[in-house]
Amino acid sequence: MSTMWQGCLADTDYFETRSSGGHDYGVWVTTPPNYDPAAAQAPVVYVLDGNWAVGLTAPLIVTQLDPLQSIQPYIQVSVGYAGEEAEHWERLRNRDLVPPGEPIAKEFIDAVESRVDAGTMTREQADAYLAELNDSRADMFLNFLTDDLHRRIERDYGTAPSGHGLFGYSYGGLFSLYAWLTNGTFFESIGAGSPGIINGESQVFARLREMGDTLPATKLHLTLNDKEVLGDLAVYQNLSKNAASFLHHLTARNGSVTSALMRETHVTGLQASFLSYLRTCRGQ
Repeated sequence: MSTMWQGCLADTDYFETRSSGGHDYGVWVTTPPNYDPAAAQAPVVYVLDGNWAVGLTAPLIVTQLDPLQSIQPYIQVSVGYAGEEAEHWERLRNRDLVPPGEPIAKEFIDAVESRVDAGTMTREQADAYLAELNDSRADMFLNFLTDDLHRRIERDYGTAPSGHGLFGYSYGGLFSLYAWLTNGTFFESIGAGSPGIINGESQVFARLREMGDTLPATKLHLTLNDKEVLGDLAVYQNLSKNAASFLHHLTARNGSVTSALMRETHVTGLQASFLSYLRTCRGQ
């Protein structure tokens, strides 16, 4: 498997690992061109939804050689699902990326039901997809990234001791906000693309209230897509409204927070959002 992925993506290794919580993951590690940890160690940028995102984001590692706008060196670690579970990544991400106790919005359920009606999802698939949200464990997945997985990456790839980043999109963006509000100083910067704050009673609002006037020192870059804001799908209208509300709650507080609006849809916005994060938080 490692050889296959090296052939598909330059400078990329692939391995599979099990978390201390008993879940299996597929991991793609993309190193900078001509990376030599003995000469200069690079920090890690963790990218979520690896089964979908690795092909869109890993090739952007070449931005580190762009003569017009170079990006600080980083090692990209894309995390997804392995084996037969890779087929079910869209369902399993609900378990791993959604904060525990996150309320499920009616508009989200309606969007899932519309896929059943359209024939793009079976009744069985829809029930399994929603069931994962009833026991979501973003806390366990965050511990897996920062403890279990990072130790291995640090050991095998000679990473820098600090300067690490995290990027997530959609529910991955919701996870990014959860990590920003939860994880102290492990990450130096976090990108949250179109964060899936579908419910106005989201856990991220509760955690933000608990923090009072002090925001995390970690840089946060949040992006939205204009088609989400201006489109007529209720689930994306809720997402953009709540994400904007989250940003507005930050404007009166001190913190390193930036934002941008992409000219994309929710489906096409991942790569543009990741590139915006690189330029804003990791430019040099």
